[in-house]
Amino acid sequence: MPLYMCNAVRGVISDTAKQKIAADLTDIHCEITGAPRTFVHVFFFEDAPQLPVNGKSVFLFGSIRAGRTDNQKSHLLNRMKASILTHSGVPLNEIIADTIDVPASWVMEGGDVLPEPGEEEAWLALHS
Repeated sequence: MPLYMCNAVRGVISDTAKQKIAADLTDIHCEITGAPRTFVHVFFFEDAPQLPVNGKSVFLFGSIRAGRTDNQKSHLLNRMKASILTHSGVPLNEIIADTIDVPASWVMEGGDVLPEPGEEEAWLALHS
């Protein structure tokens, strides 16, 4: 947690671009939220319809811990979409991105329930 899933039309995002985007998404999430890097997971799929849906060819969906502000979420999505543009060449108007808030108590990492945002340091100390 967080879990970012990027689904694109087959071949739109190269393997090299996927590596760079995954690194960027991790960096962006951690910079904006303060979450540890070990919490971030990024997956890529290539089963989006061959014809763009509503003119879109890349769908980025993030399941993130509840407690983030609207401003943080907007900043996350704007920077993440910019990363996809930079590394894949897909124009911003062809990228859909959104997040959903999930209570920390619903998620486990390493077999233990995640801490609330801001309580990561104590949690990591117990799980190092």
